[in-house]
Amino acid sequence: MAYRLSARSLARLDGVHPRLVAVLQEAITLTPVDFMVTEGVRTAQRQAALVRAGASRTKASRHLTGHAVDLAAMVDGQVRWDWPLYPRIAAAMKAAAARQGTAIVWGGDWPTLRDGPHFELDRKGFP
Repeated sequence: MAYRLSARSLARLDGVHPRLVAVLQEAITLTPVDFMVTEGVRTAQRQAALVRAGASRTKASRHLTGHAVDLAAMVDGQVRWDWPLYPRIAAAMKAAAARQGTAIVWGGDWPTLRDGPHFELDRKGFP
């Protein structure tokens, strides 16, 4: 089944780097698991609050510059955080990125503080 980004997800991509938006737009057509964009660009105040809450470890998040997004899996119209869903979304994101020649990083591949919903443009190609 081919999915599409909702109007709400598209609105949350305002200010996100166009290459990452393009990857998302292709990935939603490839993914076996529907997803929505929960967050794109963040303010410094929001990032600081996430650090204080322990949800992030850095005040220099790629969200601040529009180089990162967070996604949520959708199953039967409901947000789901079950880990097995996120590698499936990541596979679609990585496939779309590879097809477009855009290097991305998935937070689920990080050795510590694994972050399944997080995707960002690789710093090497997108400083």
